[in-house]
Amino acid sequence: MKYEAVIGLEVHVQLDTKSKMFTRVGTGFGKPPNSLTDAVVLGLPGALPVMNREAIEKSIRVGLLLGCKIAKVCKWDRKNYFYPDMPKNYQISQFDQPICEGGEVEIEMPGESPAVMGPHRMVKLTRIHLEEDVGKLTHYESDSLVDYNRAGSPLLEIVSEPDLFSPDEVFAYLTSLRNSLVSAAISPCDMEKGQLRCDANVSIRPVGSETLGTKVELKNLNTISGVRNGVEYEIRRQTNVLDEGGEIFQETRRWNPEQKYTTPMRSKEMAHDYRYFPDPDLMPVQISDDWVDKIRDQLPEKPFDKQRRYRDEMNLPYSSTSALCGDRLLCEFFETAAALTDVPAKVANWVVNDLLRELGQTNSEEDEENASLPQRCKVTPNMLADLVNLIEDAVISNNVAKEIFPEMFASGRTAKEIIAEKGLEMQSDGDEIESLCAQAIASDSDAAEKFRGGKEGAINALKGVVMKATRGQANPKVVDETLRRLLAQ
Repeated sequence: MKYEAVIGLEVHVQLDTKSKMFTRVGTGFGKPPNSLTDAVVLGLPGALPVMNREAIEKSIRVGLLLGCKIAKVCKWDRKNYFYPDMPKNYQISQFDQPICEGGEVEIEMPGESPAVMGPHRMVKLTRIHLEEDVGKLTHYESDSLVDYNRAGSPLLEIVSEPDLFSPDEVFAYLTSLRNSLVSAAISPCDMEKGQLRCDANVSIRPVGSETLGTKVELKNLNTISGVRNGVEYEIRRQTNVLDEGGEIFQETRRWNPEQKYTTPMRSKEMAHDYRYFPDPDLMPVQISDDWVDKIRDQLPEKPFDKQRRYRDEMNLPYSSTSALCGDRLLCEFFETAAALTDVPAKVANWVVNDLLRELGQTNSEEDEENASLPQRCKVTPNMLADLVNLIEDAVISNNVAKEIFPEMFASGRTAKEIIAEKGLEMQSDGDEIESLCAQAIASDSDAAEKFRGGKEGAINALKGVVMKATRGQANPKVVDETLRRLLAQ
């Protein structure tokens, strides 16, 4: 029997705020264990929570970006469970009145080739709710340690409908969602730092059936590729169980990224009683239309919309738009530089290839964030635009530009400064170039005769001789015209 997969995802996004959800204690990664705590975080007697307005506004922002219905009123609930990472023995969350409902995420599937845009579709969302994060447990052979630095950080849970049907769609969904959240400055979404975490609910059913199969929840999915791989394995495992006459049980399984298989964590009943009840220490949040409209007016352009604009208005190829639009800061750099030239496509090519290559080579663990930001590199948008304009004005050749760009990146010096210092201006002196072209023809009569015989490509060998003699500084257009004139004589 043939089966099809049905997948739903629960994505937890740690909001990028200065303080935690219900206290002024700061947030951050890599701080000494248990240094970002206070009485509220630790649930000490007499400590009262106070809502973080920035977290609520960013949640509304996400809802608007994803086309959700924003609640007029949302309330806070206590989700009661007992686990070492929850010092209060309950989590402040949202149960029956979440801040956002419905919505959808636009995804793109692979095209015919990496250079071709693939098909798009919308994946439906169930809800988005705001809650506080829990602490982090580190397990050893016989002991476990808990760090409450993460506890209390604002956490947005984005719940999809069972509207994904393959591991590739899962990968596309997470990639698209992450790009949207990063571009809107909601969160850096670094999965290695726990800023984006994902649980996958996977089931299979006979092809053509409308009835959902038994759901298995996957945890410990620490990368977007890991989510895809874990889902792929689980589909295969469930298929084998059914093919062998077995039964799928509702349970939670852990993905082992090293061994690439899932193992049982715990069985899961049909419904878990968390004894939700309204938090008595927090008032419901009333969200006015004016508040929503103000946030809507500040929304950034969505990544896919930006891609389409770059394609339609600037004639950028898909290879450039796809590389640019996943990074808000890179897009800002590109647009600033492109506005100073008449050739945005060429600017995009320099950003996507040369600038990203140099940034990648300078990245380090100590300064990873700073090194990856174009705004913080020594080449400014104005400097890149000047470089491209020098090429377009035939002041320097493209080869010379490629030669000096690494020096610009390393030193922060402009192209004009380096060109003047090294005497790299393109040579367009007609007499000198004519002399060199005549010498090239005389030295390679075979190539000359082939060109005269109709082999167009033979002229490239002659061009190469001239360019070598001028160290690449001869104007290629002048060289081509001069060679053709001399060869026609």
